[in-house]
Amino acid sequence: MKGIKNSPTEESLYLEYSHQTEGCILPLHTSVALFLLSYCDCKVFTVCLVLSEENADTSLLREVLSQDLDIQVISRQALPPIVQNCCLPAVVEQPDVFCRAGLAVVLRHIIQKSYEAEPSRKEILELLGFKKTCLKACAEVSQWTRLCELTIPLAVENFLQESSDQPPAIPEEILQLERKLSEPVRVHNDDKLRRQKLKQQKIAGVKPPSSKGKPRGNAGAQQPCKELAGSSKSLELKVAFSKLTVQDTAATNREPSDIRKAKTSDLPPLEHVFAEGLYFTLADIVLLPCVHHFLVIICKKFSEKLEQFPLLASWYQRIQEVPKVKTAASKCGIHFLCLPEVLNSASKSYLNSNEVIAVEEQNDPFFTGGPRPTMTKLMEKGIEAMFSPHPCPSWTLDWNSLPAAVSPKEGKMSTDRALRKQQQLNNLVYMVLNQAKPGDRIVDFCSGGGHVGIVLAHMLPSCQVILIENKELSLIRAKKRSDELGLSNIWFIQANMEYFTGMFNIGVALHACGVATDMVIEHCIQTRASFITCPCCYGFIQNTSKFNFPKR
Repeated sequence: MKGIKNSPTEESLYLEYSHQTEGCILPLHTSVALFLLSYCDCKVFTVCLVLSEENADTSLLREVLSQDLDIQVISRQALPPIVQNCCLPAVVEQPDVFCRAGLAVVLRHIIQKSYEAEPSRKEILELLGFKKTCLKACAEVSQWTRLCELTIPLAVENFLQESSDQPPAIPEEILQLERKLSEPVRVHNDDKLRRQKLKQQKIAGVKPPSSKGKPRGNAGAQQPCKELAGSSKSLELKVAFSKLTVQDTAATNREPSDIRKAKTSDLPPLEHVFAEGLYFTLADIVLLPCVHHFLVIICKKFSEKLEQFPLLASWYQRIQEVPKVKTAASKCGIHFLCLPEVLNSASKSYLNSNEVIAVEEQNDPFFTGGPRPTMTKLMEKGIEAMFSPHPCPSWTLDWNSLPAAVSPKEGKMSTDRALRKQQQLNNLVYMVLNQAKPGDRIVDFCSGGGHVGIVLAHMLPSCQVILIENKELSLIRAKKRSDELGLSNIWFIQANMEYFTGMFNIGVALHACGVATDMVIEHCIQTRASFITCPCCYGFIQNTSKFNFPKR
């Protein structure tokens, strides 16, 4: 590989280099990150492959990766301390106190930095999707993020390791993706586009399928469309590729009366061009290396199973038409397959409700969360909230004697809310001060703008305080306040809490949203750490992949 020089932004990207499976010498998370770097032509990071084993074979890297990719290979011991406490991939800003960890967070940061370096490339920013929310939600609460970020890469890696002469079981996650591609598309201009499609079908003399009585997300209700799979003239393809080729998406002429007055239930559904619908997004970037390596094994050893994935095969072929994708993929050792002719809509569907196990959360219809139902039930039983003076006035901090940046008033909130926040901090901080010992590591989970962590770091200079938060802007505000105070015992990690793997002594969480409070407590118990938590102020909890309520 070429030599590395520190980038002007002084940010380092650390990617895992561990096991080698058949046809895939890099972990899929690493392949995804390198593919995105190549697609964006991003040069702003120092890129390091981190060896999980000292004697790992790196000879194949030169054969697979393009010489255009500047990469260092380092040992795990050479990682900055903050990164050693996180799952890879991770990005660290100098001076190694602000870390972003986890695939989705890191990829979104790469996109943002690439666009900042080259603002003329609007297609880079559009990878973040409508309102820039693509893969933004945490995997713990978003089924789609979890599927792309965690379960599909893991399932495909397991599939590659298990593949032998005997056909292995097709990962349920791949079946889930095929089913996802069969669902009608929802976009922000959904009604307008569906009316254009109805007009197009009437001109072509095609009778649109009636959607009356059918839920729009019914996985088994829709077969792959011949028009979409085989023609570049369909409305979906025109709209999808218009953004990629900088053309007008559609005519703006007023629609005929019969099209304007058509009922929404009579409009034809839009079909997937890309993973999230009509537009090429970060989700496609994530899925491409995973699906590619899966199809390599299928075509090589079990080609008869390819007919189970007509929509996935169509998606795989369309991805190749996106400008710069083929070039970027080849630099990362991804050379597209020539698949057999895509199966038409008459093919047998393998995706009925009896064969695919959905990952949808199962909610108890008798369980109701939230503060209002709870308070209503209490009042019906004659229980009312009573307010009394604080039983321990000595717990109150002397906020006037503390630096201004310590106060939550500096955290962009109203005066009334800041006062309530101070009252909450009085209680939590007192408990931590009585629990902490010099040298302890304290983690402020779901830290937001750092209202808890900054006070603790200021008042416990002999302890290490770590703020963990998924929202980037909140952590940036917290770091600004920390810099004003000159704190040297504080780290900032933008990540889901499960990506933090370090040991700690005390876990703290103030108003961790919904189920996150339960996750914090579980994380602390597993680490054998003390915990001091105050649940979500809204009180709403819902069933997720990790927890079901009510707990028994």
